[in-house]
Amino acid sequence: MIRKLSAEFVGTFWLVLGGCGSAVLAASFGGDGNPLGIGLLGVSLAFGLTVLTGAYALGHISGGHFNPAVSFGLWAGGRFPVRDLLPYIAAQTLGAVAAAFILFQIASGAPGFAIDGGSAGAFATNGYGELSPGGYSMAAAFLCEVVLTAFFLVVIMGATHARAPVGFAPIAIGLALTLIHLISIPVTNTSVNPARSTGVALLVGGAQVSQLWLFWLAPILGGLLGGTFYKWLGHDRPDIVGNG
Repeated sequence: MIRKLSAEFVGTFWLVLGGCGSAVLAASFGGDGNPLGIGLLGVSLAFGLTVLTGAYALGHISGGHFNPAVSFGLWAGGRFPVRDLLPYIAAQTLGAVAAAFILFQIASGAPGFAIDGGSAGAFATNGYGELSPGGYSMAAAFLCEVVLTAFFLVVIMGATHARAPVGFAPIAIGLALTLIHLISIPVTNTSVNPARSTGVALLVGGAQVSQLWLFWLAPILGGLLGGTFYKWLGHDRPDIVGNG
């Protein structure tokens, strides 16, 4: 179990450092109009690539969840034991917090660096209302996070099904996360991952922390819905399906 939890810590650390790091350090590098800035598309790809590479590197050790909503969804889908939920979630959250701290130390090395806690997407945080990049309402943000997390679980469970093509699951999962970000960055700055949301929010504090409830509740609800739905859709049985 210690190896599994270490893999979840490292994988979630990599996801937050790579995904949120691209948003903080590279999305607007050089200012508006600078061709070196990677923008929304680049950040979306960065999140997808962290999951893809992390799953290939660590998936055979822990299952490569890197996300409390994924762990809940796999449990609901019959792929993951309930006894391991809390240890996995703790490891994932600690990995996200550690990555956010390291990212803050790196970002602080630039002259004039400061976090404006009142701005949407500050330090790659998630939000709704005034803290949504597009000013989307709480209801819209909640619905977006539930639906996209549910579909994320459908992709994860389908790609890792015993009858799916072998060896391609991380590619499908990474591309799905990229697509999810392309859809929802304007809405919530894309969470679908409570640990990812928590790590950066704790560094910003204030309103970002007060809105964290949505980015725990909505993704976990979406994960449970997606996992339950695919368990029925894919007719999963313990004798034909691994632990995801």
